[in-house]
Amino acid sequence: MDALLETVAATPAVRPSRTTRLMRTASVWLPPLLTVEGLIMYVLALRAAPGPWRGVNLANIDGVGLVSAMPNTAFAAILLMIVAFFVTIAQNTDRKFLLLFQLAAITFALHGAAALIENEARFHTAYVHAGFVEYISRTGEASPVLDARLAWPGFFALVAFVTKAAGITDLTTIMQWTPLLSNLLYLLPFVLILRQVVATTRARWFAALLFVIVQWIGQDYFSSQGFTYAVYLAFVAILLRWFGRVEHRERSMPAKGLIRRPLARLGRLAPGELSHPTGVYDRSIMLIVLIGLFGTATASHQITPFMMLGILTGLLLFRRSSLSWGLPFLLGLMALAWISYQTVAFWSGHIDELFGGLGRVLDNLQSNTGDRIDGSDPKHTFVLVARLGICAVILALAATGLLRRLRRGVGDRAALLLLCTPVLALGLQNYGGEIGLRIYLFALPGACILAAYAFFPNLPATAAGAPEETVPIRASGPWLNPVLTRRISLGLAAGCALALSMVFLVARYGNEQFERVSADEVAAMHYIYDHDRPSARVLYLVPQIGEEVTPAIPWGEKDFDRISYEQALVSRNPVQISSVIDKFRLSPPNTYLIATRGQAGYLQLNHNFPGDWAPRFRAALDASPELKRVFTSDDAAVYTMKSFPEGVEIPEPGAPTTGIGDPTSPWTPIGLGALGVTWIALFAYELLGLRGRGRISRARRWILLVAVPAFLMALIVIVERFIVIGTQLP
Repeated sequence: MDALLETVAATPAVRPSRTTRLMRTASVWLPPLLTVEGLIMYVLALRAAPGPWRGVNLANIDGVGLVSAMPNTAFAAILLMIVAFFVTIAQNTDRKFLLLFQLAAITFALHGAAALIENEARFHTAYVHAGFVEYISRTGEASPVLDARLAWPGFFALVAFVTKAAGITDLTTIMQWTPLLSNLLYLLPFVLILRQVVATTRARWFAALLFVIVQWIGQDYFSSQGFTYAVYLAFVAILLRWFGRVEHRERSMPAKGLIRRPLARLGRLAPGELSHPTGVYDRSIMLIVLIGLFGTATASHQITPFMMLGILTGLLLFRRSSLSWGLPFLLGLMALAWISYQTVAFWSGHIDELFGGLGRVLDNLQSNTGDRIDGSDPKHTFVLVARLGICAVILALAATGLLRRLRRGVGDRAALLLLCTPVLALGLQNYGGEIGLRIYLFALPGACILAAYAFFPNLPATAAGAPEETVPIRASGPWLNPVLTRRISLGLAAGCALALSMVFLVARYGNEQFERVSADEVAAMHYIYDHDRPSARVLYLVPQIGEEVTPAIPWGEKDFDRISYEQALVSRNPVQISSVIDKFRLSPPNTYLIATRGQAGYLQLNHNFPGDWAPRFRAALDASPELKRVFTSDDAAVYTMKSFPEGVEIPEPGAPTTGIGDPTSPWTPIGLGALGVTWIALFAYELLGLRGRGRISRARRWILLVAVPAFLMALIVIVERFIVIGTQLP
């Protein structure tokens, strides 16, 4: 027996084969391998020469957008990357760097598709924003007289400073990749927000994935709103991370009454957020950063600071912030002061444009939903329905997630505030018919967090072990064990993500027939830039005068102060060009009409113009004895009059003003002084509040004695300026 044992002990252990070792470690190397494989497959599918299974022929784009021209291998690559993501989170371990890489890869595939396929930056308004940057860089000033957006020049001035310092003169590449870079930037503060909620690893990372695949709005292009959205997310992340507060409430006796009972039950809910104790020094620094972020948004965009102010106020109302009420008053006064003192050229004499939408909730809602579907091409209607469908699905999932968390005794106040607060903007303005899109964009962080709870509502694992997962549809039976229910939840989440990612491509790129910008269209505009001395006038095509305020051409990229853009009326009958000729006759020399593929696509999809309207319209222009074609290409042509009346000179460009001599009011100097005193006093009040109580409390009371009357005086002067200046000019 001893000899047998010695023989067994002497026998060397059989080492597992390489295949066995690989299979055992598949959970480590398989997800990154699948992600890289999907990424390479996607790039090759879009960048290769057009063929049956690869490449993109832009001529094949129809009313449903880019998806009509994308190869099947591109869709397979996206699905492969999403599957790899779910393989990773199925392990229920927080592999941060791998998950971030996978999210970045999916973001690249979904939000970088246009940059991979198209040679020019998409979305025409990006070009006029580049023109603002060029104007500020060339003149060193921003003139709200040229465009109201220059009354909020923070983003444009920042880009002008950076590009001039770096010696960059062509913003084409930056504009082309801005949507992808913006969405990658949005992920960073949103992931920090997710670190502050009480949720499982799966719920957090699935919320991050949802944030990527339901953000179809397209406000991430080269624009101030795209920039300030990142500022907004950073603002919220700082509020929750450094200034979040959680109150752990003890169980109390059941309350009686129809009102007290539900309120008492809500009060006993466990907090859905985490609190992180930090030092006074760190919180003081972050308070300065918080105010700086708000100031940046205030100087850059009209809506974003009010969204930030709403979130801060909501967190204070629901006792989820350790800050005091002094900060909302400080920031609110900052936003009102900027509008009152820095945007006079925008609202003076036109006060109704600033406050005309207040309280008109139904009108603002109608201009953002029903008006966007009426009169659309049948195929394009499917795109609009897909967009509304994504909104409906994400809101339904958010409601489901909220209910599932409430059943577990968790109150997600912060997420609910992030979802609901932006809706209040419906009572402010319709924002040119786009306030609904902005509300959806700002509500996405809260909606994605709550939607993730629809599949993964449980709290993180405790020392007692991981809590049991349940499926959205309640069922009973011995076969629903914890392992099986977790797998069902994961499978449902994966199926939802895969479906939403496909619908995203339709919703995001459904307008590609007119949002895509070709090299020919850019070249046509550059012809005009080369001939705009001392000034020029550009006519763009519209079906109705007055409503289509944004041209569907890459306008304003250069010489924004030299060129004026006006509307030329066209009809569904392409041979009827009399209105175009009449417009030319009333225009000075150096007036050009630009006819492009993008404008024709817009008229076809949104106003039911015939599919062959563009070539027939250009043929009619060519046949006109009064017009001549000065530039031609496949996608664009430029026309002007053969002759203008004798003695009529090209007008000089209007002299823009930078605000010197703007209308003012008698109390303005007093208001400026009161503003300075208020800001200093409220900042000191908030800063002292971070240090504790005792003597500090007495000092804060003395500060309030100064801050309150100064605040009231500053506010009175702001109101006085709106009344006096708002009715001063016609």
